[in-house]
Amino acid sequence: MKISLIQDTIFWADKAANLQKTGEQLTALAGQTDLVVLPEMFTTGFCTNELHLAETMDGETVQTLRNWAVKYQLAITGSFIATENENVYNRAFFVFPSGEIRTADKRHLFSMGGEHNHFSAGNKRMMVNYSGLNICVLVCYDVRFPVWSRNVNNEYDLLIYPANFPQTRITDWEILLQARAIENQCYVCGVNRVGVDGLGINYNGHSALLDFKAAPLLTFPENKSSIQTAELRLELLQNYREKFAVWRDADRFEIN
Repeated sequence: MKISLIQDTIFWADKAANLQKTGEQLTALAGQTDLVVLPEMFTTGFCTNELHLAETMDGETVQTLRNWAVKYQLAITGSFIATENENVYNRAFFVFPSGEIRTADKRHLFSMGGEHNHFSAGNKRMMVNYSGLNICVLVCYDVRFPVWSRNVNNEYDLLIYPANFPQTRITDWEILLQARAIENQCYVCGVNRVGVDGLGINYNGHSALLDFKAAPLLTFPENKSSIQTAELRLELLQNYREKFAVWRDADRFEIN
């Protein structure tokens, strides 16, 4: 499976501008990839207190994502600000080339950024099967919580984190992605934004695609927009899991 990571700036609270830019990027990727990964809150930036930006599942963002997936025959994942039953969520999505969409909401809300004051936490993980791989999609701050990310009995092959991870903690991001790859014996994809947001917070990227030993398959330039593509080979992962079967000795967790 070919996977493409889009590391880019995000126009603050400007859905129209972000959708237009993303549409142009997907046009260029059509026929070149199977899955495109966007940053967290790709249409708005990390706007935790501008709740007027939240959309229902019938809103413009979801409809546009579905149209792109069908038109360009690729899958798309990331997150956006969603509203449902009067609650607001940082909602991860996975859109298939058929237009089918699966969602799950960010579990760990970033309290130091005020996310918990306005958003509701999710209570399930997103697991999908696509192009022969089982894929788990979590969101940004979730990367710090290994139990929530735990890969029990190899239920997923690829772990994806769309993120808005600031420059001040970028070393944490890099180490955490490596740890999640090693402990879960899986491919790990982390897509972070670049640029300065509307609150003056700087993001310098460091998006990455890692293999099951945390070796880099893709690395991204500092503070620059970049789109890169690589191919994931399931048979390499399966062979490694068979030869070095750490997963068989893993603890079992139940999360309430």
